[in-house]
Amino acid sequence: MALPKRRHSITRGRKRRTHWKIDLSQTVICPQCKQRKLPHRVCPFCGFYKGREVIKIETVEERKKRKEKRRERRKKK
Repeated sequence: MALPKRRHSITRGRKRRTHWKIDLSQTVICPQCKQRKLPHRVCPFCGFYKGREVIKIETVEERKKRKEKRRERRKKK
């Protein structure tokens, strides 16, 4: 394996690492619900992609009802 002949200076190492930054991810506004989302992906808030509903998103009320039913089933057992 190759070994460096001399030590790199601090400045030289830092110059090499200038591109090691994290960029902010690009977001777009969902035309359906007007929330920010990643481009080319289903909106996590409304479940729509390109004008179609791809994922059915549960509302808070639906989630509460589902959890209550699950609790009732567990109590019966």
